[in-house]
Amino acid sequence: MNNGKTTWLFAAVLSVIAVLAVDRAVFAEYGDVVINNYSDAAEMRPVVFPHWFHRIRFRCKVCHADLGFQFKAGGNEINMLKIIDGEYCGACHNGDLAWSVENCDLCHSAKPGTPTQVHESTLQKLLMPVAAPKPAAQ
Repeated sequence: MNNGKTTWLFAAVLSVIAVLAVDRAVFAEYGDVVINNYSDAAEMRPVVFPHWFHRIRFRCKVCHADLGFQFKAGGNEINMLKIIDGEYCGACHNGDLAWSVENCDLCHSAKPGTPTQVHESTLQKLLMPVAAPKPAAQ
């Protein structure tokens, strides 16, 4: 190959890598999901599910199709009995694939009273209105 073709090919490969890297970042935009369907009533701290952490490791279908999670924070009737029986989080958090349910504080870590919702996602931050800059003091 001559230098012109090599430079063009190198630039094309870098462009594809850049697009793939940006695409990967977009799919990792989700923040934490706080789940407080039953926690406050059980006098437990609400669960913090780091969606972004799981999303950069697994495709959406793993949890939302294979494990049955709805696409809505708090949309499932998840409780500890189901998790212990291997449903929902318990499919992976079984002591073999990931830590088991005996480590309560690893999941039940939100402040009491925190509502069930997605918190601090990149998308939320991008959609927040930006305050207009204050005029300089004269």
